[in-house]
Amino acid sequence: MTAHKAAPSARDDDRIDLRDDYAVCAWAKYFNTTQQNLKDVVQAVGNRAGAVKDHLVGRANGHRSAERPSGA
Repeated sequence: MTAHKAAPSARDDDRIDLRDDYAVCAWAKYFNTTQQNLKDVVQAVGNRAGAVKDHLVGRANGHRSAERPSGA
């Protein structure tokens, strides 16, 4: 009998486990990004899904979340 894994959910405590290939694939699809990009972002901001989302949204809007706005 094979184990069935569910898609990422709140029960996973919204953490991305880079050691789990299925989880990496599922989260990459959820965020509409590549698995490698997801791994890079997790390395940069940590494994919390919210932090990863904020980082990816910031990139999509032309901002980098780690940088302060210029002229401030």
